[in-house]
Amino acid sequence: MIRSLCCTMITIFFLVAVGIAPGNADPLTITPFYTSNQSPLVQIYGLPWAESALVQPSGHTWGLLGIDLANNFASHHNRREEITLDGESARVTVALRHGISDRLEIGMDLPLIDYNGGIFDGFIEEWHSFFGLPKGKRADAPHDRLLLSYEKDGRQRLRMEESNIGIGDIRLSSAWQLYRSGSSNPLAVALRASLKLPTGSSAKLHGSGSTDIALWLSGSDDHLLPGRWGHLTLFLAGGGMAMTEGKVLKDQQRNLVGFGSLGFGWSPAEWLALKAQLSSHTPFYRGSDLSELGDLALQFLIGGTCAFTSRTALDIAVSEDISVATSPDVALHLGLSHQF
Repeated sequence: MIRSLCCTMITIFFLVAVGIAPGNADPLTITPFYTSNQSPLVQIYGLPWAESALVQPSGHTWGLLGIDLANNFASHHNRREEITLDGESARVTVALRHGISDRLEIGMDLPLIDYNGGIFDGFIEEWHSFFGLPKGKRADAPHDRLLLSYEKDGRQRLRMEESNIGIGDIRLSSAWQLYRSGSSNPLAVALRASLKLPTGSSAKLHGSGSTDIALWLSGSDDHLLPGRWGHLTLFLAGGGMAMTEGKVLKDQQRNLVGFGSLGFGWSPAEWLALKAQLSSHTPFYRGSDLSELGDLALQFLIGGTCAFTSRTALDIAVSEDISVATSPDVALHLGLSHQF
């Protein structure tokens, strides 16, 4: 199971982070977290992550092994609709980016997706109790259950309650460096594009069944702080995505969505950066009054980057659903990257 692999890799990542003395790393390049909304009804599409405003240099390849663990619980109904999103997902992404020239980059993402009942329901409830946070309907639901269900007008539109694992939708990408200042703390802008192909099973929510094309701008501005305070990077991204007709709630799927991210990172030492990020996107579905389908999504991510060498780094982040029920309650992101 992926979750066993994920737990093993998390342990290895943290042991490596503790065991390596990263004092020899070069000043750290601060980039957005390489993740997006892991809701079962959103992650099936080609929603891009912000990505760096700096494309890979000519002849260089950047690789990433990313892990996203998400715990979902949402249960709402109205006069016409009823939805339950209960369970956990694990997404393992292998991403590659290669510099064709000093301004042109190409890439590919290959995801592996696992849905299961999970193991964190009890922990999250205890966490809510300890801090006096509301549990909502979570306390009344069975622990470690997988149930993804949506009904409308008395008709079952979606139902999945068996654990499964499989390859998701492959994504191809490219980027063009529009601007980069010559300073060691650069201002940079890149135009990025991606093409998501329907290679994953839509019946098992490994993919959407649609072909998605996204176009967006990524920008960053790095500032050297006085004294020994390190450097501060502001980053942002924004764009849109067009989708063909998919196979998941196809009569309610929208064909256009917008998305954006805004964040900053502070690097007080050459091997460490602390980062915070807001990410948002417009709804993927129409014809629903439920937040899970029809509301603007807004996530807050907080964490950091630990650089083991000048070419190898580990991202760790936790995301929280700010616009309630539009993304997982809690999601953990790990991204181990290396530049070849």
